[in-house]
Amino acid sequence: MSTDIKYWTEAHATGGGREGVARLKDGMLTFTMDTPEALGGAGKGHNPEELFATGYAACYLGAMRFAAQSEKLGEVPKDASVDAKVGIGPRDDGGFGLKVELTVKMPGFDEDTAKKIMERGHFICPYSNATQGNIEVKTELA
Repeated sequence: MSTDIKYWTEAHATGGGREGVARLKDGMLTFTMDTPEALGGAGKGHNPEELFATGYAACYLGAMRFAAQSEKLGEVPKDASVDAKVGIGPRDDGGFGLKVELTVKMPGFDEDTAKKIMERGHFICPYSNATQGNIEVKTELA
């Protein structure tokens, strides 16, 4: 499968990775990074899982809006939302792994239509495509 890239962004990390600074190369966004307390850190900064959750929530909501519009399923209301939880922990075979839980609120749609939009959103969303078959992603309609 080929992808025709239309946009690139660049980030730069210094320090210890999870204990350091991560920033966009254009200088528009900078994060002080720190390991969460649950993983033995001080928890005084941000971590990659927070950034992943933020990006996935925003991207998936946008993908659902695109799916609903392009497939003429209705207009996703402005008060629709996605809550993304990203968990990290040791894998049985070594290293670390992630799990994702997405909770979708889509007022104004019946359950069947909302679930169809959610399904099509996963087909469109690059985060969903990147994680498919790699990590467990659970999606729920609230």
